[in-house]
Amino acid sequence: MTADFDSLEKKVEEVAAYCRALHDENLALRDRVAGLEEEKQSLAGRMEQARSRIEALMERLPAE
Repeated sequence: MTADFDSLEKKVEEVAAYCRALHDENLALRDRVAGLEEEKQSLAGRMEQARSRIEALMERLPAE
């Protein structure tokens, strides 16, 4: 019977360790997503600036 409890204890410890690892991975992924969202916003702003500059240049081109 002690062997059963030892086996169960080992399995519970493994599950707890797995849960901690998943929690840590989840936190890392949240940080990564936040960083990618910031990068996406930055790139969107840069694209908007480039679009505006291109439109301004096109307006300066002579009409056919």
